Amino acid sequence: MDNYGKGGNSVSFARKYWLEITMFIPLVLYIFYFTLIPVLQTIGISFIDQSTGKISLINYQILFADINFERALFNTIFITLVGIILQLIIALIIALLLKQKFAGQGFFRTVMLIPMGVPTLVSGATLLFIFGQTGYFNELLYRLGIIDTQPFWLGGGIETLFVIIFADMWKVLPLTILLLLAGLESISEDVYEAAAVDGASKWLTFWNITLPLLKPSITMAVILRAIDSFRIFELPLVMTGKNAPVLSTFAYETFRRNQYGQSGAAATILLGIIIIFIIFYMFLVERKERE
Repeated sequence: MDNYGKGGNSVSFARKYWLEITMFIPLVLYIFYFTLIPVLQTIGISFIDQSTGKISLINYQILFADINFERALFNTIFITLVGIILQLIIALIIALLLKQKFAGQGFFRTVMLIPMGVPTLVSGATLLFIFGQTGYFNELLYRLGIIDTQPFWLGGGIETLFVIIFADMWKVLPLTILLLLAGLESISEDVYEAAAVDGASKWLTFWNITLPLLKPSITMAVILRAIDSFRIFELPLVMTGKNAPVLSTFAYETFRRNQYGQSGAAATILLGIIIIFIIFYMFLVERKERE
């Protein structure tokens, strides 16, 4: 009788929500066949020795002995960490400004979204005209008397990483601003009025009220931007080629050389870094909230 009741409930549920289930199934199939299976296959390939077809760690051993992989790993982590810090600071400043009431507020909010509509390849090619050796940036520095030669900003040094960070920031900063702006506008004005009555300064109000209440939006922004930054691909490829490899471009180049096991290993390591970062960050956030 209990089994029948459970079966009857399942049938009733399916009849009641048949439209939702019908619309949900394609999404599940898409995630399963085009995300989950390829990821599992990539992980599996990374543990296969192409010469023998046996399970082995040879691909990982080759990777960690490759200086290009070490560069790609360092570049990826550097671009992600420095980029997130700079983006959060700048996005928070802009979000605080856009929250204020002023003439043309809607216009500036609309203009802010323009970079999001530009394809990544197009934005990368456009920024080449700015940071190329004969680009506008060098021309500006020359006219200001700061330089007397034309430095190559995309040659692969630390300055190249900052150029990539700037290019990535220009492209995706509107998303971070929108997340923080939504969080700011969800904070009740009554809280700020109560702080003003108590005589709190603007800095104390920002530090003790705005930032704590904005923590969910900051967490969401950090996680989304970290995932996106760790797997950055088009901008480094278009702007620097092989001069500043990151893990995704390194995996792409090894795949092009038919080194499928090493490419899968690099992709698996990238996936592991993203998962570890998210778990570590969420652990810190949860621990601070419990304290």
